[in-house]
Amino acid sequence: MSGIVDLSVIRFAMIYLLLLVVLFIMKKAHIAQSRLLLVASIRMTVQLVIVGFVLEYIIYTKNPIYTLLFLALMIGFSIYLMLKNQKKLPRYFKWAMSLALLISGVLILIFFVVGVVKQSFFNGQYTIPLAGMIIGNSMTGINIAVKSFVESVDQERLKIQTLLNLGIEPEAILRPMANRALETALIPTLNSMLGLGIIFLPGMMTGQILSGTLPTTAIMYQIAIMIAIAASVCIAVFFALYIGLKSLYNSEKQFIPIEN
Repeated sequence: MSGIVDLSVIRFAMIYLLLLVVLFIMKKAHIAQSRLLLVASIRMTVQLVIVGFVLEYIIYTKNPIYTLLFLALMIGFSIYLMLKNQKKLPRYFKWAMSLALLISGVLILIFFVVGVVKQSFFNGQYTIPLAGMIIGNSMTGINIAVKSFVESVDQERLKIQTLLNLGIEPEAILRPMANRALETALIPTLNSMLGLGIIFLPGMMTGQILSGTLPTTAIMYQIAIMIAIAASVCIAVFFALYIGLKSLYNSEKQFIPIEN
C-alpha cells in the first residue's frame, strides 16, 4: 500500500476556505460566535503546529526523558482543565479526581503500550498519541460525571438531610447518585463504540489507513484503543466519585453541602 500523500502549504491552506462557509452560515443565522470561531481556529492551528514540531523532535531523538516530560505536561494540563471549573468542590474531592485521572490513565497506558503493542513505554511514537486519547477521554468522563453528581446532590439536598436524620448512612444515600453519574459519563463512549465502523470511521483508524497501514491492522488498533478508553473512563470516574463523595460528610455523619 502507498503511503500518505504529502500536503503542500497551499493545498493545506485550502481547507480554511470552509471556515468562510461556516462564518457565512453563522451570520445568516444571527449566531454571534464569529469571533470565537476565528480565535478557536487560530489557537488550534498554532497549538497543533507547535505540538507537531515538538513530537517530531521527541520521536526523532528517542530520548525517554522528553517522552516522560511531554506525558507529565499532558497529565498536568488535563488535571488543570478538569479542576479549573470545580472551585466549589472540597479539596479532598479534587485530590480524588486528580489521582483517579493520573493513576487510571497511566496504568492503562502502560498496559496498552507494553502489554498489547509490545513497545517500550518510553517510545514517544506510541506512548504520546495513545496517552492523548486515553487521558483526554478520562478527563472528559470525570468532568461529565462530577457535573452530573454535583447537580444531583444539589437538587436532592433536602432529601439527603431527611434521610440522614432517619439514620441512613451517608454513603448509602450518595452512592445511587454516583452510580447515575457514572452511567452518564459512560454514555458518550458507549455510543461511540456502537457507531464505529457502520456510522463513522474514527480518527485513529482513518489516520493509519491514510498512512498506508493495512485496514485489518488499523481495525485491531482501533478496537484495542476503544476498549482501553472505555476501561480508563470507567475506572477513573468510579474512583473519582466513590472516593470524592466521602468529602461530603464528616466523621459525625453530617452532610457537608457543596456551596453554590
